[in-house]
Amino acid sequence: MNNHSEKAGVLSILFMGLGQLYNKQYFKGFFFALIEIFFIILMLPFTVKSLRGLITLGDTPQKMVNGKIIQGDHSIFLMVFGIISLLVLFIFAVIYVINVKDAFRVGMLRDEGKKPNNIRDSLHVLYDRGFPYLLLTPAAIFTLFLTVLPLIFGIMIAFTNYSSPNHLPPRSLVDWVGFENFINLFKLPSLSRTFFGVALWTVTWAVLATVTTFFVGLFFAVLINSNGIVLKKFWRTIYILPWAVPGFISILIMRNMFNGQFGPINKYLQAIGINPIPWFADPTWAKITCILVNLWFGFPYYMALMSGVITGISKDLYEAASIEGASARQQFWKITLPMVLFATAPLLIMGFAYNFNNFTLIYLLTSGNPTNATYNFAGHTDILLSWLYKLTLEQNQFHMASVVSILIFIVIAIISVINFRNTRSFKEEDMIQ
Repeated sequence: MNNHSEKAGVLSILFMGLGQLYNKQYFKGFFFALIEIFFIILMLPFTVKSLRGLITLGDTPQKMVNGKIIQGDHSIFLMVFGIISLLVLFIFAVIYVINVKDAFRVGMLRDEGKKPNNIRDSLHVLYDRGFPYLLLTPAAIFTLFLTVLPLIFGIMIAFTNYSSPNHLPPRSLVDWVGFENFINLFKLPSLSRTFFGVALWTVTWAVLATVTTFFVGLFFAVLINSNGIVLKKFWRTIYILPWAVPGFISILIMRNMFNGQFGPINKYLQAIGINPIPWFADPTWAKITCILVNLWFGFPYYMALMSGVITGISKDLYEAASIEGASARQQFWKITLPMVLFATAPLLIMGFAYNFNNFTLIYLLTSGNPTNATYNFAGHTDILLSWLYKLTLEQNQFHMASVVSILIFIVIAIISVINFRNTRSFKEEDMIQ
């Protein structure tokens, strides 16, 4: 080991900052050394203890001694502290790698006969090249603890038995169970029947809710922007109103309007001699009601969006088509529809993902009802997300809810990636400027 780069690299591996001190960069060396000393003295004991708690999830359950409650280990707190320790270790490892690479790089400069930067030159280089990283680093650390930590926690819950009635801290401990929850979801008849039934309706609902709002919005956009229609601003404003009103208020109003016994819609039907419709009592009608209400709320968004696209299409295209003898229908199929689909297809995909998780409309409108006796904590109109809500906040089945949430994420991610990769909007970005 005769060159400076190898010596500096090895010394930095042995202890942070030694390589920089060897390279005679004393300020940088002391800075890295202080980081490792700080970690060893203050963070290492906490990290070791937290990682042990993450592995065991607690050894001492809560006890009742002489009428007094003696607190034991809290498995969920131990899990959170363990994840925090993992993230701290990750940050420390990143700094350690930077320390080794820096010592090795400066050592290579010495091998080439160049003089290492002094503290003034180092600060100048840091300001010129590292300033954006200094601004981005705090945001990345916050993201790590505010976004990544809850995500990891939610995934880990899927591999535990964290559920009512026997595994709810602090009264009881939680244990790791591996892939048992995933196996049970498909193996146990009650769970698998509920999962596949709810998943089938979720996909059906997402497709119908997206397609109906999209094409009804397109129909009204073409109609309002066609020649001969007067008061176009008035028609646009009228149809935008359902979208402008806060959704949860409109949904609750719709819930009362479709009430099978007292709702005005059934009253009107009876007034003209039509039997009342069981909007929420019958499973099929309840699903149709969800589609209709979502259509009423959703199509104005696509109508407004497509109106903007249609008005942006060059009039020369239509004039050229008219000169060639194309009819209005042919102009729609050959010019309007392709241009609108090209510009809005990505939003169509995002609309599917949104409706796949449209918890608000389903829960406020039907609460998942009518009940299904063969399902486990779910009704006929429950989608996966509303079922997940019931599993967590109503039944305390956190472990199964976490499994379902992971499966939802996988499905949404796969569908989004496949659709985005096959959407022409991302392949021919210069078609519309």
